Amino acid sequence: MSSTKVFTLEEVAKHNSKDDCWLIIGGKVYDVTKFLEDHPGGDDVLLSSTAKDATDDFEDVGHSTTARAMMDEYYLGDIDSSTIPARTKYVPPKQPHYNQDKTPEFIIKILQFLVPLAILGLAVAVRIYTKSESS
Repeated sequence: MSSTKVFTLEEVAKHNSKDDCWLIIGGKVYDVTKFLEDHPGGDDVLLSSTAKDATDDFEDVGHSTTARAMMDEYYLGDIDSSTIPARTKYVPPKQPHYNQDKTPEFIIKILQFLVPLAILGLAVAVRIYTKSESS
């Protein structure tokens, strides 16, 4: 029988201060309180990774083999993975088409057709007028 302590996310989340800092990395729980002052990235980086699975945060930085070896020194036990919420893919909220002045859609479509047509007509009229004066 294994003597490894198993923690829940709720238990680990309570340890989220400079005086008591635990992290979850790779399914294991680490007490990094004594390492906060020595962490090359500063203590804020570690404190911002508390109360959640910090595996991605840890891996994204690309820690050295030396840093990974140091982790054994801070190991407390394992995390009960069933207490960590499943990650969901971010889906942006559905938003209606933005219509700043609340103009009805059909008026906008008509204007998108008529305004360029009016500009073209005006250009042709100016061209005809200037051509007739030069003759």
